[in-house]
Amino acid sequence: MEFQFITIPFITLVFLFMVTRIVSKTKPKNSIVRNLPPGPWKLPLIGNMHQLVSALPHQTLRDLANKYGALMQLQLGQVPTIVVSSAEIAKEIMKTHDLIFSQRPYVLAAQIMAYNSTAIIFTPYGNYWRQMRKICMMELLGANRVQSFQSIREEELVKLAGGFCLSDMYPSSEFLKLISGMRIKLNKLHRASDKILENIVNEHKDKRNQTGGGGGCNDEQEDLVDVLLKIQQQGDLEFPLTNDNIKAVIQDVFGAGSETSATVVEWTMSELLKNPELLRKAQTEVRQVFADKKGAVVNESRIQELKFLKSVVKETLRLHPPGPLLVPRECSEDCMIKGYEVPAKTKVIINAWAIGRDPSYWEEAEKFDPERFMKSSIDFRGTNFAYIPFGAGRRICPGITYALPNIELPLANLLYHFNWELPNGLRGQDLDMTESFALAVKRKNDLYLIPTPYHV
Repeated sequence: MEFQFITIPFITLVFLFMVTRIVSKTKPKNSIVRNLPPGPWKLPLIGNMHQLVSALPHQTLRDLANKYGALMQLQLGQVPTIVVSSAEIAKEIMKTHDLIFSQRPYVLAAQIMAYNSTAIIFTPYGNYWRQMRKICMMELLGANRVQSFQSIREEELVKLAGGFCLSDMYPSSEFLKLISGMRIKLNKLHRASDKILENIVNEHKDKRNQTGGGGGCNDEQEDLVDVLLKIQQQGDLEFPLTNDNIKAVIQDVFGAGSETSATVVEWTMSELLKNPELLRKAQTEVRQVFADKKGAVVNESRIQELKFLKSVVKETLRLHPPGPLLVPRECSEDCMIKGYEVPAKTKVIINAWAIGRDPSYWEEAEKFDPERFMKSSIDFRGTNFAYIPFGAGRRICPGITYALPNIELPLANLLYHFNWELPNGLRGQDLDMTESFALAVKRKNDLYLIPTPYHV
């Protein structure tokens, strides 16, 4: 009993000491004299984290921005953060001051899952990032290389015919990383995924060894892993490619490429079923363009002729960007944005979802209307900051040319070969479009459709 009375005060004192230390580190230096952006009232220790406990943080941040402004400051644990919710300010971040905001903040998951942040998405800005981006843009995801993967995509089609992490908010606290259990979970997940990726790399290495190092295929038959192994074997890089680097890139392509592409396809079909007249128009276009392809799989040879389908995809990306908050950036030095000070090491969140639905830029912003893109030259290459589903500037998603064929080709096949309807007499206007926040923002409920084969 005596030991219990001694222990409880001791534990309380230790806890209060730790809280005091964390709070002291949380307070931004010289914040009293700085002209920081406006933002909601902060609680001790946690700052504004309590306001982001909702399942859909991009919507919560939009609502807060409507009250506090398009440039808003939050304190997420120890991390000072600004949230950008307008095209005008996004342009300042990703164009005017792009170099200053090209750094990535600390993310525990990237440290563990992305092989010490060596994947292109989360790697720190610098010479290694430049090298990996050059490899991705010129060797893996350039237009010619993506075109060379066409047969692989078409073959697969024939066969087929979430949020904020507590330990990231307190990066200096090893104690929180321990008690949250996040590091243990991530290490376990990493070990499982690493086995799969290691097998993929080893299988490709074995194939190359059996054929004298060439992999037994020409450039048009090479997949992403073949290309990376060939670059590794050439050995003329400033930063030699390790197996972990290769696995990190593969993981980027699987996660940021395949997963998000599948999500966009599902949202597109959801919007088309919700708007039957647009579904019929898209199907008519696909069937007219491929009218001479009786019995054949719709391929990429004439995808460029599908102007309306391309507008449908653009409109889906406006309303349902798979990464609504993009990948966070970090300010590398003190900077002035719209008369406000943004201190170095500030985390930057750009709400592409809110910008894509901003009524000051978009007429009938909440309406799914592909015709708006039929009349406009706006695209997602990062030149129009009211429409940035893939980001912009130096850290724009390098896989745009890879993502588009993996969205457009499956959609063209689905629309050509089948007629579609909702089950149980459900009307399109009653289709549930609730979101679920994860690696990519998906539908909360699976989309169930009834296909009927289309006979020419």
